[in-house]
This record gives sequence, C-alpha cells and structure tokens, in this order.
Amino acid sequence: MPELSRHVPAVNTFGLSMTPRHELARRIHTLRAGDDVGTIVLANGCFDLLHAGHIRYLQDARSRGDFLIVALNSDRSVQAIKGPGRPLMPLDERAEIIGALRCVDAVTSFDEADLETTLRALRPDVHAKGSDYTAASVPEAAVDRELGITIAICGDPKDHSTSELLRRIAHETSDDR
Repeated sequence: MPELSRHVPAVNTFGLSMTPRHELARRIHTLRAGDDVGTIVLANGCFDLLHAGHIRYLQDARSRGDFLIVALNSDRSVQAIKGPGRPLMPLDERAEIIGALRCVDAVTSFDEADLETTLRALRPDVHAKGSDYTAASVPEAAVDRELGITIAICGDPKDHSTSELLRRIAHETSDDR
C-alpha cells in the first residue's frame, strides 16, 4: 500500500503549509477509491503555543492509524474560544509549525465553531480528541457515530495548558521588572 503522505503532502504545491479542506477531501476520496490509503486519523485544536501536551496528543493520535490530519481552528475561531489577544500566532504560522512535526501528515483548517463540517468532508476513520474529553463529552460524538468514525481519547493527562503557560510567562516577566 503506498504511503498517503506521498499523495497528500503537508506542504502543498502552492507553498502553503496546509491543504484546503475541500482539496484534502477530494484527494482522500480518490485514494480511498483506489484502495491506496490505510486508517486516517483526524485531530484538531488551536495549537496557539505548542507545548509537550500537544506533542503527546499528536503522537498518540498518529499511533491510532496510518495517516494523521490536523485540523487547526482559524484565527477567528481561536479568538471566539480563547478571547481577545488570541491567537498568539496567526494560522499560517501555526500550520507551518504543526506541519513540520514528524507525526503529522497533513494540515488543514476550519472556521466553524465545531468540527462537524470537517468530519463530514474528510470522513476519517478515527477522530482523536485530547484527554480533557471523554468519548461521551466529545462535542461531535453524534456526528462521529452517524458516520461510523471511532473516537479515540489521546495524549497524557491534561497537565499542560497554553493558558497556564501564558500565566507563568506573564508572572516571570513581571518578576523580572
């Protein structure tokens, strides 16, 4: 079976570090029709300030299949979730960083409040969520069941947080003054 990463690069021909969702969906459909793809895993998040918890989540997610797609929240979506001043890095930079990780095969983005449209478009075999969720608390659990997508809770216990890291940085900075 050919590697999907040879067919759907994390860096596309336009020089961007992410593949538009509709383009990724089309490529995946073509590969599945030719039986050229194994288990596809979809993980998602803001990934506003990368930390060890993110890496562990993505590595665990990748271990659940043959190909890991990471769907990043758009800048507008991050701000709606996290509040003013976020994201710290724009989408293109977050995508470049996530796409550079060895465990990530493709990066896309979504602007909606939840992942339903992305799940319906990409139809992964596995929907990976972080350990701050349970299979019952995943917001898109009903869509996953409807589409036959397996939910996998991935990563280590939620001992890392971008918000906590930012508080620590602000505290250290104020102590240095």
